[in-house]
Amino acid sequence: MKSAAEYLEAHVFEARRPRRELQPVVAYADAAQAIEQALADAEKYKYLLMRALRRHTDDTIIATAASAVPSSGFVPDDVPVRPLYPNQLRMAA
Repeated sequence: MKSAAEYLEAHVFEARRPRRELQPVVAYADAAQAIEQALADAEKYKYLLMRALRRHTDDTIIATAASAVPSSGFVPDDVPVRPLYPNQLRMAA
């Protein structure tokens, strides 16, 4: 992002006031043009920032949603799972 002085670089010229040294001067039209350029750049940077934030939020939501789903259904890993019918294995065999 440009600094404020970089927008006015091309528009500044030096003028001598009576009994003083040279001083930088900017014409009103040039200053207004520099402000318009700065506002246009700010709008562009705002758009890019908002787009990056949306992408980051979408990626975070997807990552959070994927990690929120337990790997073994709705039962936590530390809970022992027992068969509903213990004799079912003997019957099937």
